[in-house]
Amino acid sequence: MSLKSKSAQDIVITGVGIVSPVGIGLSALTENLRAGATGISKSKFFPGFASPDAVTAEIGDFNEETAKKIYLKEVRRSIKLMCRDIQLGVASALMALEDSKLNMESIDHTRMGVEFGANLMLSEPAVLGGPAVAMSEITGDASFKGWGEAGYSKMEPLWLLRYLPNMPACHISIASDARGPSNSLTLDEASGNVVIGEAVRILQRGAADIMITGATGSYSHPVRTLHLALVKTLLASSPAEPARRSRPFEKDRSGFVVGEGAGTLILETRAHAEARGATIYGRVLSTGAATCVNPDGQPRYQDAVKGALKAALRSAEMEPTDIGHYNAHAAGLPEADAAEARAINEVFGSYRVPVTAPKSYVGNSSAGSGLVELMTSLAGVKAGFIPRTLNYETPDPACDVSIVTDPGVSPALKTFVSMNVTRKGQAAAVIIEVE
Repeated sequence: MSLKSKSAQDIVITGVGIVSPVGIGLSALTENLRAGATGISKSKFFPGFASPDAVTAEIGDFNEETAKKIYLKEVRRSIKLMCRDIQLGVASALMALEDSKLNMESIDHTRMGVEFGANLMLSEPAVLGGPAVAMSEITGDASFKGWGEAGYSKMEPLWLLRYLPNMPACHISIASDARGPSNSLTLDEASGNVVIGEAVRILQRGAADIMITGATGSYSHPVRTLHLALVKTLLASSPAEPARRSRPFEKDRSGFVVGEGAGTLILETRAHAEARGATIYGRVLSTGAATCVNPDGQPRYQDAVKGALKAALRSAEMEPTDIGHYNAHAAGLPEADAAEARAINEVFGSYRVPVTAPKSYVGNSSAGSGLVELMTSLAGVKAGFIPRTLNYETPDPACDVSIVTDPGVSPALKTFVSMNVTRKGQAAAVIIEVE
């Protein structure tokens, strides 16, 4: 596939839905990015969790009332079956479907599928408290030996349905009557870019005409933040201002800010989109993925990023200089950021590709990261700017890349690559051209 050629078999973006800490909907996201407005603050929803000072990137406008009356109004009877992660994902998909202006009465629903990424969703401590107490009354402590006899019966009746990672795709399929290919992937931060790759291949082989493609996730959770604290990936508690905590590539970075978010793209073949007069945001030129781990299980971030980048460029038949900017994973982890910077320099060579790090706005939402972060670049380039990286004050010689820090930097090219990497060394990249 040549960068310059367009054909009926192109995979194009015809609908966008975004639920993020810096905006719900593409318009709000665009304006907040232009203003350099962060979504990171002290939590109102998750007080007392393991994130230092309860700092997080949460979606303040998404709550029980707005979910029922606005964002999930069409499926409000099913909200009781959805934990917050699922609610965010379904809301983003409904938004994308509305944005796409698909005529739901005339399309062939057997030719519409769903590809969705999600976390392993964890119950809140309040949900588990009763069963734990009941088990301890049998065993003397919170031992699983008492689960069958006393714990299980104390769980809420709909517990399993509220937390399964395939439930976002399930609810979206039911709401849209999508009867085509459906799949759910759980690859932490790499989930969003991988589901795009699967959706593209489904469309390219003719198994569907429309794919509802997205991901939802959250690290803003009492139990998840405890896990992250134990493996030492959370940021330290300085600087004092929450808005300055997320510092990708910066010399004084010390870990990442937890966040939440979801995003959905409606993908179609160009022929199908043009036949119905759809608005086209851009096209997916290619995807690439790689997993690189040492025998002892330690991730090789540099090799994973480099492998995913090269695979995506090779698939698109592009040169590194064909990329307008690089949307970095850049979580703020000292070694991982440095490894990603080295991989960028290896692949792009003397070409100083502009680099943006959206986690400085939205934190790390695990499985939601890929789609949320990709959309910051899509929104920015569509509006004529590359989103700047916040909180980049002291350059780190170990991260010698061209970080975009000034507002209003115009993209020289309308292409970008978006990268995400997991703590297990799984990397996934997507190359998009904005139209």
